[in-house]
Amino acid sequence: MSETEHVIIADSQFLVAETVRNMVLDDLRYSLSGVAVSRSELFNLLRARQNTLLITDIATIDYNSVDDLKTIKELYPRIKVLVLTNVVSKNEFLWLSRIGIKNIVYKNVDKEELWSAIQATLKGKKFYSDEILDLYLDLGENKFIQDEPKTLTASEIEIVRMIANGLTTKEIAAKRNISNHTVSTHRKNIFKKIVVSNASELIIHAIKAGWIDNIEYYI
Repeated sequence: MSETEHVIIADSQFLVAETVRNMVLDDLRYSLSGVAVSRSELFNLLRARQNTLLITDIATIDYNSVDDLKTIKELYPRIKVLVLTNVVSKNEFLWLSRIGIKNIVYKNVDKEELWSAIQATLKGKKFYSDEILDLYLDLGENKFIQDEPKTLTASEIEIVRMIANGLTTKEIAAKRNISNHTVSTHRKNIFKKIVVSNASELIIHAIKAGWIDNIEYYI
């Protein structure tokens, strides 16, 4: 690379964001444009730096949906996107592919593989971690999406965290200043969206998705 590549990191998981941040700062080929921990912070950074590499997690930033990445690509066509995440569903994988994001790796990759993913993204080449490739192969010839991916909203993720912390429906309603019925509706929608049947499965999914950072929860 003859020019310095600018990088924006969008991930609310501190340890992950800090690790990637230090990697970028330690390599003279790259310049860190900023670290965002929310959707609003990310869009502010993008407005200031439109020619850059965006490394982001679709689960830990409060995107309205995966369509936010589509919007980013439409508003800033020179931006290249690498998704670095703990988990991605088949539906999310298909939707990301449909909007032109073909660089996805899990957060358990080693440093060398992450650098390979970054360089491939900047060159416009596809790059998937081995687990993502397995997911792709499992899809077979199905290249079409019937529905949009069922991504949780920021409000729903916050309710998931409260459930993981052992709060009852009544306690969640009081904290959110909403009715018990509304909380119950949110809970049903959450279970349906991520296809779980009980709180234990919900918490396991939340840990994998990075919505909760420790194992101090109630089942």
